[in-house]
Amino acid sequence: MTAQARFVAQLDAGLATRRAAGLLRTLALPAGIDVTSNDYLGYADDPQLAAETADFVRSHGAGAGAARLLRGHLAIHAQAERALAALCQREAALLFSSGWAANTGLWPALAGQDAVVFSHPANHASIIDGLRLSKARRAVFRDTHDLAHLLRQPRTGPAFVAVESVQSMSGQLADLTQICALAAAHDALVVVDEAHATGLYGPDGAGRVAELGLHAQVLCTLHTGGKALGVSGAWIAGPEPLIQHLLNHARSFVYSTAVPPAVVGGLLAVLARLRADHGLVTALHAKAQWLRDTLGAAGLDLDGSASCIVPVVLGTPDRALAVAQTLRADGFDARAVRPPTVPSGTARLRLVVRAPLPLADLHRLADRVICHAKA
Repeated sequence: MTAQARFVAQLDAGLATRRAAGLLRTLALPAGIDVTSNDYLGYADDPQLAAETADFVRSHGAGAGAARLLRGHLAIHAQAERALAALCQREAALLFSSGWAANTGLWPALAGQDAVVFSHPANHASIIDGLRLSKARRAVFRDTHDLAHLLRQPRTGPAFVAVESVQSMSGQLADLTQICALAAAHDALVVVDEAHATGLYGPDGAGRVAELGLHAQVLCTLHTGGKALGVSGAWIAGPEPLIQHLLNHARSFVYSTAVPPAVVGGLLAVLARLRADHGLVTALHAKAQWLRDTLGAAGLDLDGSASCIVPVVLGTPDRALAVAQTLRADGFDARAVRPPTVPSGTARLRLVVRAPLPLADLHRLADRVICHAKA
């Protein structure tokens, strides 16, 4: 057997092991009513927004053609970054191709080997990988009590606290006010990932930092355009010197082709829509509250969710897969989330309440989830 054949056989054996454990990931096309995507407001396939985005393709072309520091920097990028900074009430913003690119560029540029980063265990994989790429020492805090203890430990370099404002797998809301107070008391810097808050919290969807008035206590925020905004791309907003530092040192920005003009145009279009859609967002949160209350009253474990992400913890991967399959048979596109994405023993459905979901379907979803999860 050749070296290549042996290696491929090893890969196949590894996949078989995952399959036997109920952990094999596979791709499935959308089918049924969407209760799983992060398109909270239904913007991703909105005809008006699609038409406005298409206009940018016709006027600016399909791509930027180069990295921003070469010839890929266009006037529309600067226009969008000014608008995004204004939305977040910060001095400046910098566009990245994705939230993953933003986090893996941010942390190596911020945190050197003399730094320590206090990171919540539920942080998104992109934050974790960004921290791995940095040379900083990492310490995990599970709650504000843990954080207070860790912040009191001696250190010689800068300290950062990394947290998602809305946790992506549990739907829990971080206690940003307390986190910022602790950081301020112990001379630490706070970085907040607003991926699942952008568009849904704060003035015009600026996020939870803006909602809570914590700008002065947070070094920078990270936002994605591919979730509630329904487009793509991401941006970091913060002080002008920080943004200029990232422009020079964030490798995922420096060495990546610029965000396509159509994506930038789509972000501009959706910002205008957000200013007019306060009622849509309010109604969405009311729907999410109803589903949480209903499933919680039935005794289901929702992992402390307080947002539009409503997990139903089922325990084993096989059980989560089975319940997801029965929901798909009922016409709902529900997906199971299993380890290592979530801790062992907490495999779950990750339900997402979306604005386009009619109340009748929401009620039917609750009925079917309770029926299958308690069977």
